[in-house]
Amino acid sequence: MSAWQGNAQILSNRRIRGAYFHLSVMAARISAVAKPGQFVMVKVNRDGQEPLLRRPLGIHNAGVGRLSLLYEVIGKGTQILSQRRPGELLDIIGPLGNGFDTGPRMRGARPVLVAGGMGVAPLVFLARKLKAHTPLVLIGAKTGKGILCAEEFNACGCRVRLSSDDGTRGFKGKVTGLFKSMLRQGKTGMTVVYACGPRPMLRELSVLCRQQGIPLQVSLEAHMACGIGACLGCAVETHAGYRRVCKDGPVFPAAEIVW
Repeated sequence: MSAWQGNAQILSNRRIRGAYFHLSVMAARISAVAKPGQFVMVKVNRDGQEPLLRRPLGIHNAGVGRLSLLYEVIGKGTQILSQRRPGELLDIIGPLGNGFDTGPRMRGARPVLVAGGMGVAPLVFLARKLKAHTPLVLIGAKTGKGILCAEEFNACGCRVRLSSDDGTRGFKGKVTGLFKSMLRQGKTGMTVVYACGPRPMLRELSVLCRQQGIPLQVSLEAHMACGIGACLGCAVETHAGYRRVCKDGPVFPAAEIVW
């Protein structure tokens, strides 16, 4: 499947809270073929060359010609993106990368989705794909105010559990602690886990799932320059050698990664 490059009209670009934004664009050729876990490369500026590099954004949702992206303003590029207005055109390339495996061998599985912080971004799309299996979704953040998308997961019919490091919302502690607690209580009923979030979180999940013999797929985050595998700037070490997050991932079986 080849990626499409073109101008996508902005439908909305709204602040959710704080530095978090939800962007919706018309991109029928991408939304028609996008799979959960894939991403797009967005040229954030209106004209000119600054910033030169595109920004990789995970596909938050797709359907009926529309594409949704969730992002956090953390630098110059995303600051410029947050100022783009409905009706303007965004130059987008996508869908890119390999997404989550939800194929035949996973269809009998009871899925658990684990998100840390902005790791919720690609998992809403996945939850919609797995809706018939009533996924269990564990969302963690540093504070209760940092927990995103709980309502969207609930709308998909998911069972949602929350955690915050400071205990202001849900389980007090990291989302891996919530996961471990549910394992001990036998409440997960899991056969496969899908996760996205900070690398330390994914590393700990990998250990826990390996100990329990639970398949785990992880979506890795990496700095990307090209997004198509040419620059090798996003290489990650695996047991089979170095792989490109943008081209070979961003989703990998956790057992393949050298943590």
